[in-house]
Amino acid sequence: MNAKPPKTLDTDQQLFLLTCLRRENAPSKTARKGIRNHLMGCLMLDAGLRVGEVVKLRYSHLYFNLAPVKSLVLTSSITKNHKERTVPVSVRLAEALSSFYTSWLLTDLNRDQAFVFYVTDNTHPLTTRQVENVIKTAGQLAFGRPINPHMLRHTFASKLMRVTDMRTVQVLLGHSYMSSTQIYTHPNEDDKKKAIADLEHEVTGLGKDLEDLAGLDS
Repeated sequence: MNAKPPKTLDTDQQLFLLTCLRRENAPSKTARKGIRNHLMGCLMLDAGLRVGEVVKLRYSHLYFNLAPVKSLVLTSSITKNHKERTVPVSVRLAEALSSFYTSWLLTDLNRDQAFVFYVTDNTHPLTTRQVENVIKTAGQLAFGRPINPHMLRHTFASKLMRVTDMRTVQVLLGHSYMSSTQIYTHPNEDDKKKAIADLEHEVTGLGKDLEDLAGLDS
């Protein structure tokens, strides 16, 4: 029996979810949490982190010399398979890292070994359940239905599969076996929309060519 394709978010849904996580126009305390939650969403959507990896992140994973890193080095101490992997930082993720640094970390002491995501004490990180609840709540607000953090990782993987080879996707996700990566070969909603758009473009182009030929005959 073939495995079911993983549930993912299309491009519009990703933007809407991140907007709901960000809470930009909320009161200051809520907006500050929104900056934190937005960064967590970006780490899963743009770097494919598992929720268990997100909560283990320390300041030194994301910042170097008071600036966001250009590549995330996920050390063996936080990865699921205990193997280090490196993921380049996207433009959107870099912006989220900068905003978070300004709002959360400028006043922190002993930052190098501090956990990145916390409530009031940076020696006690958020739990995976707390992050799951943040994503679930944002999903309810954005789409009227709950979603889970792994759906964001699935989305990252599916986006990668459209632009690179399966071996690169495997490495960026930190999969030990290629069979774990193969599930992302299934087309998702963005793939279907692109297929129809390409078809319409081809039909429109064919129609124009026929009109041009008719003009030559007249």
